[in-house]
Amino acid sequence: MRDAPMEKPLVTDDPEYTALRGEEALWFAAHVRSRHEKKVALQLQNSDLECFLPLYQARHRWQDRNMIVSLPLFPGYVFIRIRPRERLRVVTISGVVRLVGIHGQPTPIPAHDIESLRHCVSRDGSLQPHPYLSVGRRVRIKSGPLAETEGILARRKGRCRLVLSIHLIERSVAVEVDAGDVQPI
Repeated sequence: MRDAPMEKPLVTDDPEYTALRGEEALWFAAHVRSRHEKKVALQLQNSDLECFLPLYQARHRWQDRNMIVSLPLFPGYVFIRIRPRERLRVVTISGVVRLVGIHGQPTPIPAHDIESLRHCVSRDGSLQPHPYLSVGRRVRIKSGPLAETEGILARRKGRCRLVLSIHLIERSVAVEVDAGDVQPI
């Protein structure tokens, strides 16, 4: 007779256990209808749900005028912090298509990824969308307004850029940094 595989005992203070039971609020990416990011974020806030919609400033030129507009850094996505059991509240909001996940199950985004992104948005207004990077030299900013932020170092036109990636949605953003403030991890 074969031994049954050992199962992980359920311990109530285990973070994985509490997350599975829906007791801990986690960050998720909500896929939303095209060009509905701001409307969805407003509806989420009105529903007393914590959300995060990172924006950047871009200059758009029309025939009669130039304007600076705020656009989503991650078009089609709004980040939301909820307990897994609250996901029905999110998907019933007008404009939300689904919660992003693997094999039909919503997958949480690591909190440190969202915090790094929030830190960069609040400290520096020069964030720009960047092609998705998953491989490269990992670095940490050691001083300045973005101190302790981690990402991938990239060079563009002779300038250093810190690239932050959200791997679940395969999107990245970049911010220019001083080469002297960077240290390898």
